[in-house]
Amino acid sequence: MKADPKAEAAAPAGGKNKLFMMIGAVVLVLGLGGAGGWYFMHGSSEEASAPAKKEHASSSKKKKEEHPPEYLAVEPFTVNLQPENGDQYLQVAFTLQVDGAEQAEIIKKNMAKVRSRVLLLLSGKKASEINTVEGKQQLAGEILAAVKTPFSEHGDEQEISDVLFTEFIIQ
Repeated sequence: MKADPKAEAAAPAGGKNKLFMMIGAVVLVLGLGGAGGWYFMHGSSEEASAPAKKEHASSSKKKKEEHPPEYLAVEPFTVNLQPENGDQYLQVAFTLQVDGAEQAEIIKKNMAKVRSRVLLLLSGKKASEINTVEGKQQLAGEILAAVKTPFSEHGDEQEISDVLFTEFIIQ
């Protein structure tokens, strides 16, 4: 019982057609996916975000024009640290990033208060607390908070953006 030779010849041709249809469908899906991805990444997102980008750029530009940051160097401190393994000392210098010349002048006029606050803060530290990068970052945050505290009882906070260490030596 042999199979009909015409049926055998028809089967491979149908298989090739299915293969070409599947390849065509895959190419079509990939093409549509690529086109859709390009459209969302380049087409509509640029148009939609362009006003937002312009608005953000103009608002940050206005802010920078109003109060360009100023850098105010603070004289170095040398303090005794809290004892852990005998006497240890800290020598540190930093620069304050302030928001504008007016704020820099206020801080300069009150530098004695700034130095006193920082000195009290530093002398209460242990070397193990400030020896790591995380410890230094935490210390910078604490200095920032201490210096931002108003100089007068009902005064405004100082506008300080950052504390930038320029020297940091533990002995």
